[in-house]
Amino acid sequence: MNPQLEGTVLFANIYHNRKAQWITYIAVFSFLAAVPLFFDSPFLLNQLARYTALAMLALSVSLIWGYAGILSLGQGIAFGLAAYGMGMTMQMQFQDPITDPIPSFMLTNELEHLPTLWVPFQSTGLGLLLTLAVPTLFFIFFGIMMFQARVAGVFVAIMTLAMLAAWYSMAYDMQPYTAGFNGISPPLPFELLGVSVDPYSAPAYWICIAVLTALTLAAKLVMQSKFGLVVQATRDDPERARFLGYNVAYYQVVIFMLSGFIAACGGLCWVMVVQYVSPTSLELSLSVSAVVWAAVGGRTSLIGAIMGAYLINSIQSYLGDDFQQIWTIVLGGIFIAVVILLPRGLAGLVEGALERLQSKNADMNAADRVQEIA
Repeated sequence: MNPQLEGTVLFANIYHNRKAQWITYIAVFSFLAAVPLFFDSPFLLNQLARYTALAMLALSVSLIWGYAGILSLGQGIAFGLAAYGMGMTMQMQFQDPITDPIPSFMLTNELEHLPTLWVPFQSTGLGLLLTLAVPTLFFIFFGIMMFQARVAGVFVAIMTLAMLAAWYSMAYDMQPYTAGFNGISPPLPFELLGVSVDPYSAPAYWICIAVLTALTLAAKLVMQSKFGLVVQATRDDPERARFLGYNVAYYQVVIFMLSGFIAACGGLCWVMVVQYVSPTSLELSLSVSAVVWAAVGGRTSLIGAIMGAYLINSIQSYLGDDFQQIWTIVLGGIFIAVVILLPRGLAGLVEGALERLQSKNADMNAADRVQEIA
């Protein structure tokens, strides 16, 4: 066999080896973690940290849509709720509980006391816990409501879309508590264990990368477990899974919950590096964009969805303000092109090429054996 072809085929075999896939994941995240060692631009690090937070949202879409076959347009609910939780936590870190206990926007709206909703966020630890717990618990409740009733297909997309719109309206209308369309702008960076985390610093970027790495590897581990295999079985043929004795609704609720938790982590990291949260975190455009990122990268590939988020957001930033007015049209065109030309995304394109190499290798080996026998 041609030595060059042998090397390519070897790579194809490694790619499809489970242990080697883990090595690939670790290599990708090691590369991402090393970026600050070569680029010290604060602006670039902040941009990449933002993309990393959005990549967590794409990862949640890959989990629920790619592996569970459930198209959810409500992943932005968990992202947005966590974003507000983190914004409230950071705002209360700035407020002095004795001399200045109430944020200025509440005073403007004639509130005389700190609302009960805000009180737990005076504690950073409790605030972070609620930031992740509230969206996760909501996804459990909402998931039970949908999947116990055997809601499936486009109806899940409609229900999650409607719920997203409801949360957006609440965030927009409850101005005395959420600052309405102006949003919450914590004046100081997040303080972790007494140390201020500058959103334009390498430590802030590394925190985001560490969270994304942990979530991705955990999701990969779950999907390779028996639980993950059953989830994929419910995606391919839910009725057959029920016939075999599996509680399909249980698996759907759990995977929906996990996807919500991942999206919530993204919302938390987003506000840490942006220092701002508004109802835009709950807009439909963000949830739809996450679906596009996952589709472009490959919704059945966790690492593909993540790379899709980095790629599309990098393109958007590169095009600049001149294209912002038509960006939605551009994004829609990209999505249509991917659905038609690359239904498995960029990851599927790579996998298909490697599968063809493996098939060619098998054919050549068979031919070699025939020649040896002859």
